[in-house]
Amino acid sequence: MNKRLKIGIFMDSYYPAIDGVVLVIDNLCKELSKFNDVVLVVPYTNTIDEDKNKPYKIIRVKSIDVPFTEYRLGIPSLKKSKIYNELLKEKFDVIHIHSPFTIGKLGVDLAKDLNVPSVCTMHTRFDFEIRKVVKSESINKFVIKRIISVFNKCYAGIAINSKMIKVFEDYGYKKKPRIIYNGTDLKPLKENSKYIDIINEKYNIEANDKVLLFVGRITSVKNIFFILDSLKLLKEDGYQFKMFFVGSGSDEKKLALKILEYNLQDSVIMTGQIKNREELSAMYKRADLFLFPSLFDASSLVQIEAAVNETPGLFIEDSVTADTVTNEVSGFTSVLDEVKYKDRIKEILDDKKHLKEVSINAHKLLGKSWDEISKTTYEYYLELIENFKKEFGEPKK
Repeated sequence: MNKRLKIGIFMDSYYPAIDGVVLVIDNLCKELSKFNDVVLVVPYTNTIDEDKNKPYKIIRVKSIDVPFTEYRLGIPSLKKSKIYNELLKEKFDVIHIHSPFTIGKLGVDLAKDLNVPSVCTMHTRFDFEIRKVVKSESINKFVIKRIISVFNKCYAGIAINSKMIKVFEDYGYKKKPRIIYNGTDLKPLKENSKYIDIINEKYNIEANDKVLLFVGRITSVKNIFFILDSLKLLKEDGYQFKMFFVGSGSDEKKLALKILEYNLQDSVIMTGQIKNREELSAMYKRADLFLFPSLFDASSLVQIEAAVNETPGLFIEDSVTADTVTNEVSGFTSVLDEVKYKDRIKEILDDKKHLKEVSINAHKLLGKSWDEISKTTYEYYLELIENFKKEFGEPKK
């Protein structure tokens, strides 16, 4: 790389909270740190011992608990405060915000005071999250307006696929975002891995069993109950399968009760989180098809992890997270209908030759590493810095 940058990454969520966006931030910071100086600004928490083991600098700002969640919300101090002056002294070349809340807004304010470009990435369909808590559309629109006002103050934007550009536009974003896809740190399972045998034995899977898989937060916004409704119909058709829900979340108990209600306990297994990355790779590798009918996700890391291990996904057509997939080439799509989704599962699994072709293509076309993504992001930073200087002059000293 021809220039070492001082990069500020600002995010309203971070460890010990764990979700897809936190993993994105961690992996992006790790890779960028190999050839840049990276500072991550996130909410304060008492459990920060692991911060010192990261290859990038972490600055924690004051925060409060968000009720009924594992998240904290930053309370950045006023501009005259010690923390603000500390951040000004970092002399960032570029500031990249990954959320539109208090810490994201702090990043935008700092960029303005330093006279450097700020860039935003939107990872989430915020309207889905808001509707989980508030049913009023007027309140939903008000919150979206506040969110997009922060992003509109940024010099540039990043969309994680082409469908997210439309989401930006629908929210009222005034610029044209650049597309930079997500990557993964998950490695393909080694051919001689012991974990396939461990999984087969642990969950009583036979060699010829058809295996379906979901990985992610166990929550209704991921359409997990749509999956279960489809599987109920699949079982009623006399079709034999094993289905695994890997992950944890607020709707675990509800899902477990629904499995019993549908009498699917012999076919559907909830594993909880699988933290061992090689074991998780083995779970992907053992699965024949990855079920991900989410309308909420923008570009989930789990679909890339599945692709790395040659496991294609079945998505809902025209959903944002299906944007990177070409139907019948690198994955599969279906309409949002339990009967048709069920029929699609059977159609895909019963054509083994075509399924194998799509599995290989998924690996080739979708399994991008964070090393590749970080270099693309770095090049975009350089472009923004150069353009910003032409418009607004040199950074403030």
